[in-house]
Amino acid sequence: MWWIAVAVVAAGAALWGPMVSNVEQAGYTVIETHGAIEIRDYAPMIVAQTEVSGARDEAISKGFRTIADYIFGNNTAQQKVAMTAPVIQQPSEKIAMTAPVIQQGEGDQWQVRFVMPSEYRMDTLPTPKNNAVDIKEIPGKRFVVIRFSGMADEEMLAEQTTALNSFIKEKGLEPLSPPAYAFFNPPWTLPPLRRNEVMVEVAGR
Repeated sequence: MWWIAVAVVAAGAALWGPMVSNVEQAGYTVIETHGAIEIRDYAPMIVAQTEVSGARDEAISKGFRTIADYIFGNNTAQQKVAMTAPVIQQPSEKIAMTAPVIQQGEGDQWQVRFVMPSEYRMDTLPTPKNNAVDIKEIPGKRFVVIRFSGMADEEMLAEQTTALNSFIKEKGLEPLSPPAYAFFNPPWTLPPLRRNEVMVEVAGR
């Protein structure tokens, strides 16, 4: 029956998002948990980063494409590396996707970052062919993070940022950065299954 087929497709869609999001994530240690808010110490990491301008949703799409182009092979290396979610082979090196995609900015200027897999070092990552992509090493930092599901639209991001800032003020923490937005799932993931976060670096590490 047609409704059985629809149910199967819906179930597949519900499972597919979390499955393809099951990739290496930036390493951190949880220091404190307060409901949906955590204080985390992040390990040092290497990121591929690009800067774009424009509205937030347009900027992250453009930044995502730019960095994805790098990890899918637009770099100077010639070796092949297995890609997770899904496995893709190309003549030049492909770097495994990690989560989350991080967006940070002020006004209409945004930085979009992918965390590189932990197996790489600065001297083993291939050089991007696109000058818009920078490879940077980031030291360990402490962040206060609020996690939420659903669609990360402007209203939801503003609501979660307000809650996070209220927590930071209540706890007497010293913020060191503007809010950064972290997205863990591909765009076809159903809203209830999405993982989104707002992150603010704080003093204390």
